[in-house]
Amino acid sequence: MGQIEDLRLFVVVVENHGISKAADKLRIAKSAVSRRLSLLEERYGSRMIDRSAGVWSLTSTGHELFQRAVNIVGDADEIENDFSSTSAAVEGPLSVTVPREFGLAFLHKALIAFMQKFPEIQLTVDFDDRVVDLERENYDFAIRIAEDGDEGPAATRIGCVRHQLFASPNYLADAGMPDSLDELHNHPLLYFGSARRATWEFVAANAAHETFAFKPFLNSNSGSFLLNAVLNDLGIARLPDFITAETLEKGDLVAVLPTLSIPDWGIFLVHSEDRRLNRRMRLFAEEMKIACVPEKASLA
Repeated sequence: MGQIEDLRLFVVVVENHGISKAADKLRIAKSAVSRRLSLLEERYGSRMIDRSAGVWSLTSTGHELFQRAVNIVGDADEIENDFSSTSAAVEGPLSVTVPREFGLAFLHKALIAFMQKFPEIQLTVDFDDRVVDLERENYDFAIRIAEDGDEGPAATRIGCVRHQLFASPNYLADAGMPDSLDELHNHPLLYFGSARRATWEFVAANAAHETFAFKPFLNSNSGSFLLNAVLNDLGIARLPDFITAETLEKGDLVAVLPTLSIPDWGIFLVHSEDRRLNRRMRLFAEEMKIACVPEKASLA
């Protein structure tokens, strides 16, 4: 047996908390598992498992070897899967969760294209605005929209979101175009969220950050609803470009205070810190990165 197979056996023994269960899983005799485990300990010159009467636990050396063996065995399996049959179709389950409006308004095209490109992958897409527990709810990936720095350690930034203040031409013809943040107080402001007092962050031309506090005329957790409210001349809203691009091209929206920029948010592809990316996951990540470049998606 090779070293990798011996390490694989050691991992199975540890994960199954004993030789008997490991032997059952590997479908080999307990004596064979015990013998190979002893040979592994002889090879490295150290006891890996305390197997004294009534005790079964990893030694400190065994714990270190287990952590490294898991990675080595995982890498070997990935190489085998990726290169043993490179012409074979990639198949198997893949589950992701995506913010509802971002997914339905923007990412759905990329998700459908992914399925057309890899039809043997059984994709499950949940459109959900919750911050899900990836491990507990058994998701491979979550796509999340967050401010830079809030995304978590096991996250890859694949794009950015951009916002702008918008109003309808008819509304501005009647109410006038505000020339400053102070003048915004004279207009009904539509807010993504739920707040009696809300804030918007802006970056002025001199790079100074400004916080604008206001009382919303309308609250909603739907960017699409806020867009329709704006198109029906109800006021001014901060909207994401993934739901405004088409309407803006038609001339049905006008940017308000365009010299004030709004800090970008990131689009992040998140996976569990303990999860190794298999080939399906790596292919999905590559396709989503392509879909989000140029960076043109957003979430209110």
